[in-house]
Formats: sequence, C-alpha cells, structure tokens
Amino acid sequence: MPTHSGHVPTLPSEPHRARTMAESFGTDPARYDRSRPSYPDAMVSAIVAATPGPDVVDVGAGTGIATRLFRAAGCRVLGVEVDPRMADWARGCGLDVEVAAFESWDPAGRVFDAVVSGQSWHWVDPVAGAAKAAAVLRPGGRLAAFWNVSQPPPDLAEAFAEVYRRVAPNPLAPRAFAATGHSPLTDRAIDGIRRAGGFDEPEEWLFDWNRTYTRDEWLDQLPTSGAHTLVPPEELGGLLADIGAIVDAAGGSFVMRYTAVVITAARTAT
Repeated sequence: MPTHSGHVPTLPSEPHRARTMAESFGTDPARYDRSRPSYPDAMVSAIVAATPGPDVVDVGAGTGIATRLFRAAGCRVLGVEVDPRMADWARGCGLDVEVAAFESWDPAGRVFDAVVSGQSWHWVDPVAGAAKAAAVLRPGGRLAAFWNVSQPPPDLAEAFAEVYRRVAPNPLAPRAFAATGHSPLTDRAIDGIRRAGGFDEPEEWLFDWNRTYTRDEWLDQLPTSGAHTLVPPEELGGLLADIGAIVDAAGGSFVMRYTAVVITAARTAT
C-alpha cells in the first residue's frame, strides 16, 4: 500500500466562521455536482408532507443537488448560495438561485413554507440563520437542515481511519465515518433553533440508505468534501493513492451506508 505523510485541516469548531473552507467547494462545481451523494426520496417526501405549502428556500443550494429533489417532489424552490460559481452552475441547470449569505439575504418581502439546507447549515451562523428562517417562514412553515452521515463497512472504515491517522494529528476519519459523526453539527443546529425562538421544539429524523461506490467514484468525491478541499495537491494525491489502494484490495468497490440526519422544527403560529 502506498504511504503518505502530511497534514489535513480539520473542520473548525465554529464552521460558519470558516468562510475560506465554506467557499472552497466552488473550485470545481461540475465535479461537486456529479460526485456528491444525493438524499433518499423518503426524506424529501417526509419534509414535503410536513410543510403547509410548496414554496421552499434551499439554503446553501450549491449546484442544486437538493433543489432538484424538492422540485421533483412538486415544490417551487428558490436557492440561496453564497458562492457565485456554484450558483452559476445551478442556474445553468435551470434552477432559480440568488447569491448571498443566508444571514444577510434580502427576501424582499417574500414568505415561504419551508427552509431546507442540505449538507450546508453548519456554514450558517446557527442563531442568526434560524432567526432568518423564522422571519421568512409562514406560521406552520418548517425549517429542515439535513446531513448525510457515512458509514463504510467496518473493515474499510478502520483501514481508512488508519490512513487519516498517518496524515493528520486530528484525523478526519472519526468525524467522517463514525455513526455519530455529525453530532456536533446537529447539536449546534438544535441549540441555534432554540436560542433564536419562533419555532416549536426541534426534532431529529433519520433515514437510512445505501450507495455502491467504485474506486474511481469514491476518489472522485473525496476532494469535494470538508477539509479535503484545502489540502495541497501534492499531499492530496498521496492521500487518494492510499485510499484507492484500500478499495482495490476490497475488490474495487464497496457499499456505503448513509444515514440522512434531519434537524427540523415548525414555525410557531405567532
């Protein structure tokens, strides 16, 4: 197996302050769009069923991965995306996207039935974002922030973790691959909703789903995720070689188990 040493940046304790990392995803929107995991239909259906109408804001819309799912479910979706490169890509796919940080976005008097955010609410100030969501939602409208938590087969999870232990003092692997890997993110979301006010008590919904990755598919998406986007190219190449060798040894593909974790709350009637 190839070996590699170096340093991989870790996700900061307050992700919404790490604008450099948050805006790094737009360096290759085509790759981001084709390689990032989607979300299960059951999750989308549950969120839509719990909202009072079809008007949705997708916060941190990126290239429109979640936007397209909610449109396919019959919603009218407006994306809000801070990175103009990602927004341009989404617009090229026929989506309606406005460029702004959600906390400072001007809704121009518009109100909505749902505010959703796929894999991006941690880049939003948790209190200011929840307060903005409350301000743009109709009574009974729903805020739903969701993340995919990835859980590879146990043998691969340990082999991946060993690679990250070699390349970083505080490895990405436990955050990326543990069953509770997103608990710090969901805890911040819940706390922000409670502190902002205007919502019923937040709930957590879980939806399990699977995706099979070939070696090339897994290596294609890794550089689009989290702190990998800030790793110098020469170091990233060594990291990907190590991970690729592990997948090759496992037969060239594997099944990733995902859990879509939703933190959601309904806007109060007053």
